[in-house]
Amino acid sequence: MDLATLALFLPACFALNMAPGPNNLLSLSHAASYGLRRACLAGAGRLLAFAGMIALAACGLAAALHASELLFQCVKLAGALYLFWLAWQLWRSGGPAAAQAPAGLGLLAMARREFLVAAGNPKAVLIFTAFLPQFVDPARGVGPQFLLLGLLFLLLEIAAIAIYAAMGLHLRRWLGNTRALRRFNRGCALLLAGAGAGLLAARRS
Repeated sequence: MDLATLALFLPACFALNMAPGPNNLLSLSHAASYGLRRACLAGAGRLLAFAGMIALAACGLAAALHASELLFQCVKLAGALYLFWLAWQLWRSGGPAAAQAPAGLGLLAMARREFLVAAGNPKAVLIFTAFLPQFVDPARGVGPQFLLLGLLFLLLEIAAIAIYAAMGLHLRRWLGNTRALRRFNRGCALLLAGAGAGLLAARRS
């Protein structure tokens, strides 16, 4: 893979990483409620899901989502329902207990949230299937190139997690009172519910 290809890939990939979506919203919310370190560590759940998707795309197994309408719809429905459930949980949070006991949600539970939100979005694996191969030169070894692109994607995703978590940390300073925290969590809940509705409306491309 030459430098010209990487020069095209890196900014395009980082734009995908930084696009506001359910997982980045989770990093923002987690940092606002539980701090920068825990929000960044929880992002490991998302990285694990994305690594699995990249492996599926590299093996060509993601083509099943293109071929099977039923499989796509099942994954999409499960992901949307989880987003709605998570939105409901956030809508109910942010009261006095949340403000006084920010350690109420364990790190494992936070990472599980990140993993399930990422894994429940079939459009993500389709992105890997459609996006990464554009930068692979078929005249060279496809496997090593795909591995390199996948690792670069995950590294840039780590940067996106840290950036969104840092933004959430700054928001935390403005959310020192219970009412403001409750409003913030409910705003996040509405956005997550909107993402769930968008996922339900998504079609295979």
